[in-house]
Amino acid sequence: MRKNGWTCFLLILAGIVIGGLIGNLMPSTWLNYGQSFGLSSPLVLDLGILSITFGLTIHITIASIIGIAVGILIYRFI
Repeated sequence: MRKNGWTCFLLILAGIVIGGLIGNLMPSTWLNYGQSFGLSSPLVLDLGILSITFGLTIHITIASIIGIAVGILIYRFI
């Protein structure tokens, strides 16, 4: 099987999603400990005819970091 960047990206993304899910399923454990950063309130650009709202918040937990590591390990072994 040929390795490429998209496979690695998809495995890391799957690790983040599964790790976040596990962290949310166990909210009172150390796996859900983390930090949020980004825009606390959305940025609104009003051009009269068009109004655009920008917003991004990232919440990183221990479970999602473990998921990233597992995704990278799986990528190395396929």
